[in-house]
This record gives sequence, structure tokens and C-alpha cells, in this order.
Amino acid sequence: MNKSNNLKSVGEAPDDPHHNRRWKILGFLALAQLMVVLDATIVNIALPSAQADLGFGDADRQWIITAYALAFGSLLLLGGRMSDYFGRKRALLVGLTGFAGASALGGIAPSFEVLVGARALQGLFGALLAPAALSTLTTTFTEPGERAKAFGVYGAVAGGGGAVGLLLGGVLTEFLDWRWCMFVNIAIAIPAAIGLRRLLAGKSELKKVSLDIPGALTASLGLFGIVFGFSRAESEGWTAAVTLISLVAGILLLAAFVMIERRASAPLLPLRVVTDRNRAGSYIAVGVAGAAMFGVFLFLTYYLQQTLGFTPVETGLAFLPMIAFLMTGSVVSSTRLMPKVGPRPLVPTGMVLASLGMIWLTGVGLDSTYSSAVLPGLCLVGLGFGMIIAPSMASATLGVGAADSGVASAMVNTTQQVGGSVGTALLSTISASAVTAFASGKVPTADLAGQAAVHGYTTAFWVSAGMLAAGAVITAITLRSGAPRTESEGNLAMAH
Repeated sequence: MNKSNNLKSVGEAPDDPHHNRRWKILGFLALAQLMVVLDATIVNIALPSAQADLGFGDADRQWIITAYALAFGSLLLLGGRMSDYFGRKRALLVGLTGFAGASALGGIAPSFEVLVGARALQGLFGALLAPAALSTLTTTFTEPGERAKAFGVYGAVAGGGGAVGLLLGGVLTEFLDWRWCMFVNIAIAIPAAIGLRRLLAGKSELKKVSLDIPGALTASLGLFGIVFGFSRAESEGWTAAVTLISLVAGILLLAAFVMIERRASAPLLPLRVVTDRNRAGSYIAVGVAGAAMFGVFLFLTYYLQQTLGFTPVETGLAFLPMIAFLMTGSVVSSTRLMPKVGPRPLVPTGMVLASLGMIWLTGVGLDSTYSSAVLPGLCLVGLGFGMIIAPSMASATLGVGAADSGVASAMVNTTQQVGGSVGTALLSTISASAVTAFASGKVPTADLAGQAAVHGYTTAFWVSAGMLAAGAVITAITLRSGAPRTESEGNLAMAH
């Protein structure tokens, strides 16, 4: 066996019990990550059916989406640190079984309130599960070549899971019932839990480390304020008191969190994790991609269904080329390019390609066809996101000691989730304003509403393109040149 295959993260045993099982472990970790990511979008298409069944109003339906986002986004950092303290295997198993239980509750929900509570519980267990899955991947694959392949697969799942959620939600809602959008998680979570329980090493010892309670409170409440504020901005407006108070409180709490972490003896988020240039640039890249991705998922879904008349299933199928290009970009950039050139040329290039794809999508119109106006742009966006997400995930967790791998992984999920929340609110508000401005002062006609809606979509695509272009510049400045350091070199640097 090649010695490079036996390089270990700090704190791991010399003989890695996971080495011979690593590819099976990757399969189950990817399955767990797919469930967490697709659950952010799978219920979107099911909302009208759920609303008709449970009888809640239009003003309430956003809470089916927001409850998951709030719990997931605000608790990720705490969930990542909990997996460091209590063991990754334990965190994975509790997260998976808890997610399955919450999904079962949502599937049988007799009322709107129970469904919202189940979605919040899904977010809570997802916040424990997602960082534990990524940190397990980080410590399982330490040989650079194999690590690149593993992150290529994992990055493809993380990037394409939202589109898979749209497809799966459409199929389940159209051919079965909206409740199966919840029940399907049980079919994913239980096999993943059984597989990981068998494959991962024995019970973890509880670490005798004090939990940073002030840090946990300020981080969770601060992230809650940010995510809640942006979600309210979408429905209430940017100048509404609830929006402004939530955003200001969130920013102040996160500022207090940074001050606490600088002085804490056992910080929730050691600042050394985020001050490394490659990690900081990677977190920025994931956040920008998360924000811009909603320009595709949200507005293109509306365009395909409301303007071109696609069914939910056809809409999901329309995203498949993007997933194919995303997977190709993810695997090729991780396995062939990342080990040679590092993240700096790849991530900014991916941003540029995705930006060009968004610009292509601004050409859609009332009479456009999918093949000419949508498909080329989707392929560019997918290829670009593949070059962004997988290399960013690998860079964000490279060189982190095993004791910090959970919280470093949590930062990846946190920036993606907060970026998505920011992007949804910002793009929705800009799109709505563009629709109003387009229709203002014009004589109402049969086509005016459709034209105004398309103008709103294309405006959102332009803003997404701008965000990605800005991300290209920022990551080109932030990320380091050259091939990434090996795991052992990163850990040695951390020790100093």
C-alpha cells in the first residue's frame, strides 16, 4: 500500500480503520448530503398541493420554506462544533435518524403548525448532519488524488442537489402526493444511517472540552437574525421594521461573536479556521454561488412553468443538463486540475462561466424556446458551478486539524445557506420592483403581465451575473496560486 494513502489528520490513529471502506463511506455520505440539500427545494413544487390539503393561506406558505432555512442556517456552527465534541459518527447517526423522524412527522402532519414544526426539526437535525458528513469525508480521504475524486463527487451532489429536489418534488407531487416529498427522506436517511453505522469506526469518546456557550448563543442568534431578516425582506420589504431590526440585531450579534471568539479559551469557531486565505476565499465563493444559484432555481422554475407552460416534472427534467455539466465540471476540476493548479484559476473561471450563463438567460422571452434560450445558459451555469463548489469545499477543509474539522465544514454549509437566503430575498425584491416598474403607466393588455414577469426574471438573471462577476474578482484576489498543500503540510502549518 502506498504510504501517501496513510497520511492522517492530526489526532487520528496511525492505522486508519476507514481506509479500506472509504469509497463505500463516500457513497453513504453523498446520500446524506443529497437529502439535506434537496430538502431546501423539494417542497417548493409541492406547496400548492399542501396548501389545498391543509388549508393555510398564501401569507403562511413561505414558512414551510423559511422554517427549514432558519433552523438549518442558524444552528450550523453549533452543529459543527457538536460533531467535534461528541464524535462524527454519533453526530451522523443522530442527525440521520432525527431527520427521518422529523420527515415522518411532516408527512403525516394534520395541520399547518405541525408541518412547520417538522420542517424546523428537519433543519435542526440537518445542521448536525451536514457538517459531520463533510468533516468525515475530510478525515477519511487524506491522499491528495483520492481526496480530489471524493470532493468532486461530493461537490457535484452539493451543487446539484437543489435541482434534483425540484425534479423529485415534481415527480412525487404529480404522480403520488405532496406528503411523499417528506416521506422520501426516510428512504434516504435510514439506509444511510445503517450503512454509516456499519462502516464507521466504533463509538467515539466524549471529549472533555467545555462548550463555548456565549459563542454558541451569539452565533446562533446572529445567524437567525440574518436569515430571518432577509426572509422577511422578501415578503415585507427592506424598510419594514421587522426586516431592519432583525438584520441590525443579527449583524451586532455576529460582531459580538467575533469578539467573544478572540478571547474564549475553547472557542466555538477558532478564528484560525477562517483567517487562512484559501479558506476565506473558499467560504466567499460558496456564499456567492449559493446566492446566485437561486437566480437559476427560483426564477427559471417560474419562467418554465408560468411562461412556457412546463409541468412540474418537465421543469425538473429541464434542469438535468445543468446537473450533468455541474457533475462534469466538479469531477474534472477536482481530479485533473485542482491537484496541479490549486483553486485560484478554477474558482474565478467557474464564476465567469456561470456569469456568462446567467447573461445568456437574460435573453428569454414570451416566445422563446427551451433549446435556444435556456439550454445553453443552463449548461454554462452548471459547468461554472461545478468548477466553483467542489474546489471550494476541498480548499475550505484542507489543512484543518481533526479537532476543528467539524466547525470548518460547518462554515461551508453556513456560507452556502446564508448566501442562499440573501440571494432569495435580494433577487425576489429586485425582480418584484422590476415587474412593477415595467408595468407602470402602460395600458393593460393580454401580454403585459407576461412581459412584466419575464422582465422581472431577466433582471434577476442580470443581478446574478453581476454577483458572480464580482465573486470572480474577489476570489482571484483572495485565493492562493499554486497547487494546494497536502494534508500533512497543512496540519504542520496549523501546529505552528
